[in-house]
Amino acid sequence: MKGNSYLYRKIHSLLGVIPIGAFLIEHLITNYEAHNGGHEAFVKAVVWLNSLPLVFFLELFGIWLPLLYHGVYGLYMAYQSRNNVTNYGYFRNWMFYLQRVTGVITFIFIIWHVFETRVQVALGNVEHTELGVLMHESVQNPWVLAAYIVGIVAATFHFSNGMWSFLVSWGITVGPRSQRISTYICMGMFVILSILFIQAITAFADPQFAQLPEGV
Repeated sequence: MKGNSYLYRKIHSLLGVIPIGAFLIEHLITNYEAHNGGHEAFVKAVVWLNSLPLVFFLELFGIWLPLLYHGVYGLYMAYQSRNNVTNYGYFRNWMFYLQRVTGVITFIFIIWHVFETRVQVALGNVEHTELGVLMHESVQNPWVLAAYIVGIVAATFHFSNGMWSFLVSWGITVGPRSQRISTYICMGMFVILSILFIQAITAFADPQFAQLPEGV
């Protein structure tokens, strides 16, 4: 049983980086087009992604199934973990605790975000090209925008701190010095990703996203 638990945790750790971490970066690049290039650039990025060959299977096996495993098993680990930050307030103890908390927040956030976007596309309520307009309407509500920002910060922390754990558990950073350096790098990555994602989500509030660009 212990051997199975070890294997499940290793798979959970690996999937958090490949492919889920890669998808997070790709999602950032796509959404950042809203900030960097405006509505037309965002639509082009979305259309290009959805024109990839076998995109359904790419998403199913490269995103949704890994996300399901990582999320469900992560919730199980969060339930099983013993949090003792009140007794042992060490830095890494707090990071372990926050990893579990942000994992739960991120899982809920992803379900909500997917329902608000991809599920609506699947139901035929909105086209892929209209996602910018949909996001514009959503972030007009300050509570929804706040929820997005909280979800973004939770997701980027969970990924960045999870990267630190991945490097340790897979024997890449084995000594105190390398682990300390990776802490700085991963926390720096958390700050940068959070800023870029927040810039992307707030870009949808621009009036240009209220309607589709001409020619789309």
